[in-house]
Amino acid sequence: MLYTVYLAFQKWDGIGDMQFVGFQQFRFLWDDPVFWLSIRNTLVIWVLSTVPMLVLALVLAVLVNSTKRLTAFYRVALFIPSITSLVAIAIFFGAIFSNNFGLINAILRSMHLSAVPWMSNEWTIKLVIAALMTWQWTGYNAIIYLAGLQAIPSELYEAARMDGAGPVRIFFSITIPLLRPIILFTVVISTVTGLQSFTEPQVLFGSDASTNPNSGGPGQAGLTTLLYFYHQAFDNNDFGYGAAIVWAFFLLILLIVVVNWRLVQRKERRS
Repeated sequence: MLYTVYLAFQKWDGIGDMQFVGFQQFRFLWDDPVFWLSIRNTLVIWVLSTVPMLVLALVLAVLVNSTKRLTAFYRVALFIPSITSLVAIAIFFGAIFSNNFGLINAILRSMHLSAVPWMSNEWTIKLVIAALMTWQWTGYNAIIYLAGLQAIPSELYEAARMDGAGPVRIFFSITIPLLRPIILFTVVISTVTGLQSFTEPQVLFGSDASTNPNSGGPGQAGLTTLLYFYHQAFDNNDFGYGAAIVWAFFLLILLIVVVNWRLVQRKERRS
């Protein structure tokens, strides 16, 4: 990590001598429109995946926690996607969302509906990547929420029911406040992992012969920041600029994590 700080101030192709350029890499980064495009893509994909993922994970955890049978089966079923090869998942999603031969479009055609250009439209590309990330990590977060739910004393729920509280009131007045530390943990972890999306667009669009395989697909709609770093460092052999990209992105991730932390902590103090 310390070496990459040093490398960010050098111009180096990985073979020849290094040339010290000072802050030139960061000045170019600030004016680089593709870098800012990759930041926008990453943030949009992160929002599209993280928000529904955490909501769905909490709902699934509540449902599993309320069941008395097959709880071990449900835990295993929820956890399997998070330990499945991400490359295999990306290939699978690329197949079912394919423009011409995908399962989703085949179902739409059978219902006499128009096919959707999932892998060529700016927004549908982001939706496919977000759906892939949501499918992979929802179960993982649900297991964490489930552990938190099982740690809440049942006496609190029984007392609330005796006072006439309904399921919705119990959920928002007891479950959510007591789960807040765990929700904070999942928000932080999901922020860190969600913003580092790389394999998803790299595999989905790696076989696109019409564009650079690391460009993120048509219109660079799936070009995330880490994929852009990979493109600069290992395709263009510009390791100094690649180091500048990842350090600028690290600071952005740190800023977003701190903001999320402060927002959740502020709500906790108010409650």
